Amino acid sequence: MSFVTPSLLWRSGAALSATGIIAGAFGSHGLKSRLAMEQLDAWKIASNYLIFNGIALLAISLHPKFGRHAFAGPAILCGASVFSGTIMALVLNRDRFKFLGPITPLGGSVMIAGYIALML
Repeated sequence: MSFVTPSLLWRSGAALSATGIIAGAFGSHGLKSRLAMEQLDAWKIASNYLIFNGIALLAISLHPKFGRHAFAGPAILCGASVFSGTIMALVLNRDRFKFLGPITPLGGSVMIAGYIALML
């Protein structure tokens, strides 16, 4: 029996979206005066990816075929979290977290693999 349930995907989608909204607000208000425009743009991309993927997980959870997909939902959740999380960590302290730079595309690749799995 798979641990992936529509309820898990729904809650995960809501959590990603809420985190993205909170991160976006923090970037707009808390980081705006502390970061260069390029860093703010990267922060916005990371928060937007969380929101978009959260909404996608909400939709996937409602689909009768994909609401229990063993790979797609977890891949999208993990990939989006790694992709956005590493970008945010690098924006906050590139020197301390520079080892995360090569991990960012891995998160993006896992996220994309989740969407490809939905096509198959």
